[in-house]
Amino acid sequence: MPRDVRPGAAGVDPEQLWLPPTEPRKGRRPSFSREQITVAAVALADAEGLEAVTIRRVAAAVGAGAMSLYSYAPDKETLLELMVDHVTGELTVTEPPSGDWRADLKTIAHLQRAHILRHPWLTSALSTRRVPGPNTLAFLEHALAVLRPTGLDGAAKMEVFAQLTAFVAGHVAHEIAQATAARSPGRAAAEARYLAAVAADGRHPELAEALSAPGRALTPEATFTRFLNRLVDGLDTD
Repeated sequence: MPRDVRPGAAGVDPEQLWLPPTEPRKGRRPSFSREQITVAAVALADAEGLEAVTIRRVAAAVGAGAMSLYSYAPDKETLLELMVDHVTGELTVTEPPSGDWRADLKTIAHLQRAHILRHPWLTSALSTRRVPGPNTLAFLEHALAVLRPTGLDGAAKMEVFAQLTAFVAGHVAHEIAQATAARSPGRAAAEARYLAAVAADGRHPELAEALSAPGRALTPEATFTRFLNRLVDGLDTD
């Protein structure tokens, strides 16, 4: 459990959130745990989206009063930190790096994509700075080990991992938005007609040429893989 944190605290204090308390907890044993609170919040977000996650609803899910949750998560920002790190535990990698850093980076990216698709709310949660918790640090440690053969210094390796993660999160956010739009009756047909008209107007020759090129596999997985290959294969480690 985090050290004593009160409502209205300015920002998230990583020492209070992630380091063990310096003094043993006083008073009676709590009837629920930080793990239970986090699991309940993740379940709400998975089912109804991030907007559904409030201290009051999470408290109701674990059978507690809202005020009693404040010593665990004083605000939604802290709760989000707990949620992100909790689900990052699903990304545990047991195999050591293969030595082929590009192949290993691509494996990491595919793991991240599948992970975000399981928890779509992550596209919003990852858009702001997060304080890495234990699960996040373990995954970061693996990614840095993957990049050791590149010879990059530590700061550059951190940048590469940040770039990869940003690409995956952004791509999957677009992928989810496209899937939502595709469920709208007539939307895809209307878009195709619009682009055909634009390509034929004579003012967009480059676009017309691009749209007339041979088609490629357009499944989400194939599209993601093509984009990922361009990104990782083009990384410069000099």
